[in-house]
Amino acid sequence: IDKDALDAQVKERKIQEAAEKAEHERFAHDMKKNDKLMCLLEERQKNEVKDLNRALTEFHKNFQRPETRREFDLNDPEALKKDRPARVSDDDPRCTISGMQKFMGEDLNYDQRMKFQKEQLREWFRQQQKDWKNALADQKLADDLYDKFRIELDRKIMEEQRKEEENRRALCTATKNFNRIQIAELDHKNELEKAQKNKDDMDEITCLLRGDFLSENPDQAISPWGKHNVLVNRWKGMNQEQLMAIREFQKEQALEKQREREQERRRDAEWDRQRVQAARAQLLWERQQQRQNQVQRRELDALNSELSQEQKAK
Repeated sequence: IDKDALDAQVKERKIQEAAEKAEHERFAHDMKKNDKLMCLLEERQKNEVKDLNRALTEFHKNFQRPETRREFDLNDPEALKKDRPARVSDDDPRCTISGMQKFMGEDLNYDQRMKFQKEQLREWFRQQQKDWKNALADQKLADDLYDKFRIELDRKIMEEQRKEEENRRALCTATKNFNRIQIAELDHKNELEKAQKNKDDMDEITCLLRGDFLSENPDQAISPWGKHNVLVNRWKGMNQEQLMAIREFQKEQALEKQREREQERRRDAEWDRQRVQAARAQLLWERQQQRQNQVQRRELDALNSELSQEQKAK
């Protein structure tokens, strides 16, 4: 096997792959650039179409409105509202003979009609004045009657208020006397209750001072089912012996925890030592493999050199 030729082929293959990769990257870069240009052109085209449509709409709105068309009067929706009536007055020039809107001899009783209308207006005005005077008289009579009724009603109300005030005073006096008697009875009752309460309080204080609760007797917490059972509502805490036992147990737990930590530390040290040994053995094996590979490479080079000499000799 020719090592130089193999290396040359590998190197040439790598150069070709690098060239192909560079060509692909350049092609991808060009495609991205072209895509960006296409996006920009499409966006510009959309904006131009939008501006053109907007300008066209503005032109139609400003210069081609429907009312400027010649046939708009045939399709105008406001045509009936804009149209004038057939006859505005007697002097309307549109009232021609053929239009049959005005005939000769019409409205001949204009003076009599106007006179009748004026007389009718005067009669209406006199009737309104008469009705107004009658309404004022009725209103005045109603006001006088209402004033008399209010005066009489106020007098009756004042009389009722005076009687109600006298009844209220009598009731207040009776209530005050009753409340005075009730207050005296309540004061006497409160004094008796206060004296009894003071006596009960003194008895309770004396009982508590002499009892086991305030004296904190530890024996009162012992349950009738044994010394290991405790009455919670009477328990005043542990004695010195119990506290010493708890402290000794805690010390034993601390020593046990320390022993466990020491064992854990020893196990970790052993694992670290084994890992170091395994890593050293792995390193020695790799070095041995490298030396073997170097020996094989030298042997292969020598063989290739001999083969090359033989080929040159042939």
